[in-house]
Amino acid sequence: MNVRKFIAATARDALRKVRETLGPDAIILSNRGIPGGVEIMAVAARDMEMIVPTPEREAPSRGKKDYGDYGYAAGQATDSGPGRGIGPQVRVATQAPGLQSAQPVSALPSLDAPRPLPQKAPTPEAEVIPATMMEEIRTLRRIVEQHLAGFAWGESARAEPVKTEMLRQMLDAGFSPQFARQLLVDLPRGLDTGNALAWVKGGADRCLLTINSETDIVDRGGIYALVGPTGVGKTTTTAKLAARCVLRHGARKLALVTTDGYRIGAHEQLRIYGRILGVSVHLARDADDLRATLNDLQHKHMVLIDTMGMSQRDRLVSEQVAMFGDSQVKSLLLLSATSRGDTLDDVVRAYSGLHLAGCVLTKVDEAAGLASSLDVILRHRLRLFYVSNGQRVPEDLHLPNRPYLLHRAFKDVPETSPHRLAGVEPGLMMASSGASMLSAGG
Repeated sequence: MNVRKFIAATARDALRKVRETLGPDAIILSNRGIPGGVEIMAVAARDMEMIVPTPEREAPSRGKKDYGDYGYAAGQATDSGPGRGIGPQVRVATQAPGLQSAQPVSALPSLDAPRPLPQKAPTPEAEVIPATMMEEIRTLRRIVEQHLAGFAWGESARAEPVKTEMLRQMLDAGFSPQFARQLLVDLPRGLDTGNALAWVKGGADRCLLTINSETDIVDRGGIYALVGPTGVGKTTTTAKLAARCVLRHGARKLALVTTDGYRIGAHEQLRIYGRILGVSVHLARDADDLRATLNDLQHKHMVLIDTMGMSQRDRLVSEQVAMFGDSQVKSLLLLSATSRGDTLDDVVRAYSGLHLAGCVLTKVDEAAGLASSLDVILRHRLRLFYVSNGQRVPEDLHLPNRPYLLHRAFKDVPETSPHRLAGVEPGLMMASSGASMLSAGG
């Protein structure tokens, strides 16, 4: 086996040497970094049979009187009567992997002689590639993908500079590569940067589902449970909604229910809000207790249910989903604007069994940007009911202001920010997300 070693300053130069010396079909065996460059071990494709040998088969040896697989001599006749003789032999080619042989087979074998069972050709064992070699192949693949992503990004920047700039801004702001690709696929050509940004914001605005003053749930009434992970602000948001309802319809039209009987003081916190607002507060410990409580409160204009906070990966989430699953309760999922996009995706998936009516975006005042949270809301097609931007009750709860939210989401990162992508980094980010820059349209 003619294994060649190639050393160059960069992986690109080493791959070029491999291609020039061994051809485009050369096989990379290993690569590693060395002082001052990269070392690649490669072999030509024509030498691969030396690495993965072809199984050889030998034809079975036959004696002079062995004329067929069934033990009959050519032209031999039997005494069994007419029509029992052996006719002239024919040769039938039997195909086996990597080998073709011709075996004499009698045309009309005698029925008096026993037939041996046909033997199957042995199946060659698959070669087991060492784990170290597989890891080296994966490493080389990542290097090649990074170089290709850089080439694709540079080509896209030359061919469609405005779309490339829009993609960079969206990735910098915190939008996911998936949403950025979907939004930019229909970006018209010939727009300058300002008009392109306006077009992109308009596309996001058309995808954003919200309520307005005419569809405010405080006026419509109903039973709503506020669900979500711990620390997202469910109890405070419940108090804010309760205060809005009391101001518009009076304390007698509202009731508060809590299912949080686990945390110390959780029930008492909601009771304090209830006493301030003059609203009754009830505790429901399980599904049966909740059903009975809601039956007693069916005359109320609005019932708000504060639930227990827990991690989206906690097994108790399924119990909470089961508690509200078969009732007339509508669920509002609370999402923190300070959380990462992948964390919010986990939250939405964990509570998707509740058939969510919509969501409430909390801690907007604490978030540096809103792109990640709005990205999740847009991709999962959640209806945004309210936005919370502080601790004051009820002042810091608002209906969604769409222009403000989109302005915050698409706000470009300053050039001095350590979180700003530079050079081909946006292209590498797109490549790592499972699609190249060319998938963005164009």
